[in-house]
Amino acid sequence: MKRSIIKDLLKEGAQYLNKEVNIKGWVRTRRGNKNIAFIALNDGSTIHNIQIVVDLAEFNDDATIKKVTTGACISATGVLVESQGKGQAFEIHGKKIEVYGEADPEKYPLQKKGHSLEFLREIAHLRPRTNTFGCVLRLRHALSFAIHKFYNDNGFYYLHTPIITGSDCEGAGAMFRVTTLDLKNPPKTSDGEIDYSKDFFAKETNLTVSGQLEGELGALALSNIYTFGPTFRAENSNTARHLSEFWMIEPEMAFYDIKDNMDLAEKFLKYLISYILDNCMDDLEFLQKMYDKELIERLRFVVSNAFERLSYTEAISILEKSGRSFEFPVSWGVDLQSEHERYLVEQHFKKPVILTDYPKEIKAFYMKLNDDDKTVRAMDVLFPKIGEIIGGSQREENYDKLLSRIKEMDINEVDVWWYLETRKFGTAPHSGFGLGFERLMLFISGMGNIRDVIPFPRTPQNAEF
Repeated sequence: MKRSIIKDLLKEGAQYLNKEVNIKGWVRTRRGNKNIAFIALNDGSTIHNIQIVVDLAEFNDDATIKKVTTGACISATGVLVESQGKGQAFEIHGKKIEVYGEADPEKYPLQKKGHSLEFLREIAHLRPRTNTFGCVLRLRHALSFAIHKFYNDNGFYYLHTPIITGSDCEGAGAMFRVTTLDLKNPPKTSDGEIDYSKDFFAKETNLTVSGQLEGELGALALSNIYTFGPTFRAENSNTARHLSEFWMIEPEMAFYDIKDNMDLAEKFLKYLISYILDNCMDDLEFLQKMYDKELIERLRFVVSNAFERLSYTEAISILEKSGRSFEFPVSWGVDLQSEHERYLVEQHFKKPVILTDYPKEIKAFYMKLNDDDKTVRAMDVLFPKIGEIIGGSQREENYDKLLSRIKEMDINEVDVWWYLETRKFGTAPHSGFGLGFERLMLFISGMGNIRDVIPFPRTPQNAEF
């Protein structure tokens, strides 16, 4: 018999009523007495379980029933009927059960009780079976699909940028090295340095921190592109907001100025949140109940309100006049911290904020200089509970100005010769931004730690699983 998906059965049960169905999944609980057993089964398609009721007098395979414990994987065949109990519309009167995989009740760590998120990180191989992480992983899927749908429907092309790169887009130097050299005895040059000409790629290479630079190359041919892939930062940041491996969405658009860039970022974020509200309400309701009582209201608020737009200089003035004693003092020229960003969003404006025109000293080399020669056409989107969720800018299309900034920041011209050449041959105004996928997942799920919105988190001192 063809297997039915539990989500479909619960949604479209009327058409299967009083018919024999087959479901497969993992046992969440089994309770009952010597006459009857109630088995709650989940196959990952929905937060909701379906109940299998087994009349033990009719079921002569006692050995099989004893193997049906929390965590076991089973196939169950029976008749779908209207449920007599509360909380579910349908249940299955079980006629046949096959156990695919047992789970020793003495050893299976996910018994029916509360588990801390810290404990679940230690068993990341099993935590997808919990209600919380089932919700998180379904939200990740829905959000990923919505990202591709948004850009496809708006005429963008999906560009695959390299994971292994010889350039440092951010100029921060916090990169993971990629090498096949013998680490115990690497070849050396005459001056004692490691000779990377003998390495696999014949040069020093790293895992990418961003697909932006290559994304710009695509935009200067296809007009509108986006990347969506893994990025890596070798920063020793053990916080609830940082990962060493995470996913980034990075659109790049030819003929866009900074205003066009802001308009796209706002439209994009509102589309994604609306998609989740329209398609994932069961999961949102569970996460709201368990973790964030204001989650759905906050999501709806962001969708229904225009983002506030102001300059970095105006923001500094507001912060200085706030009377607040911030942990990190505020003055013009400092890089804003999460506490500053969240004050602007949550206390002052009480809505998402887009800040523009940052001091050039605290931003990357590729951002377009303003006429004052002090600020650049950068933009950051700030969200409640998160702080910065998007960072972007209008890119510098002028060859001489870009070269000057590269020299100012001690970036090796040889490493980015191809990037500079695009400003020689048919340069054009263009803009783009980066959205950290896990930061957005934090906002959409209401979870408090970024380690809990990615299946297998990579953080300092942790590459388990």
